[in-house]
Amino acid sequence: MTTIVAPAPPRHVSLSSSVRHGLSLAWRGVLKIRKNPEQLADVTIAPIIFLVMFVYLFGGALAPSIDDYLQMIVPGIMVFNILQASMTVGVQLNTDVTKGVFDRFRAMPIARSAPLIGAVLADIVRYLVCLVVLMVVATIMGYRIQTGPAEFALAIVLVIAFALAFCWASVFVGMLVKSPGAVQGLMFVVLMPLTFGSNVFVGTSTMPGWLKAWADISPVTQMSDVLRGLMNGGPVAGPLTGALIWMAAAVAVFFPLATWAYRKRV
Repeated sequence: MTTIVAPAPPRHVSLSSSVRHGLSLAWRGVLKIRKNPEQLADVTIAPIIFLVMFVYLFGGALAPSIDDYLQMIVPGIMVFNILQASMTVGVQLNTDVTKGVFDRFRAMPIARSAPLIGAVLADIVRYLVCLVVLMVVATIMGYRIQTGPAEFALAIVLVIAFALAFCWASVFVGMLVKSPGAVQGLMFVVLMPLTFGSNVFVGTSTMPGWLKAWADISPVTQMSDVLRGLMNGGPVAGPLTGALIWMAAAVAVFFPLATWAYRKRV
């Protein structure tokens, strides 16, 4: 009886091949979204719920008018929701590992890093869907961009880059813990203080001193102020510098940790 042995993946893969393999698996991720559109529930339904809830329930109490609050909160909600969306990549990778998908990947002649690259790149589609849904609903509610198309396009690029920088924290956690549910629980514990301890929903002037000190320098606050400047008009250089520092720090810390945990797990 002849035994068929799956070919082992090559030890050394060129950079161009690694990129090609990663893009192929990114397309696999996009196809999974097309076949299972319910995967987009968190980036379509959640943004609408948060926007409508905060604007119509709290807007009149937190700003002179609901219209003023809408103009203030939309850029912040973009950061809030895109950061939440970036955390799901760790859940998806953990799910693939626990279901044995990576066992099949190991038997394929692809770069070892390709599944990781593919998962991160495929998430860009989810970020774009999140932003499109949010902007359509915000426009219906009365939000208007006060700057030009170039500034808005730059805002979209920057907020997606922000998500890509911080998604490595989710990858790191996803490769460490044993179950997808544990990834969700841990990332929720991290995200809630990070996003609510910022100026997304309210100004920092009324916060206690210790909380204001953090909220003023929070990465979420910095990126929210960048988007407000680009979309509503206002200073951009200062908050952009702070946001870029946070993004560089996130990549410098979590990218090596994520790749180490990924190699150890798979």
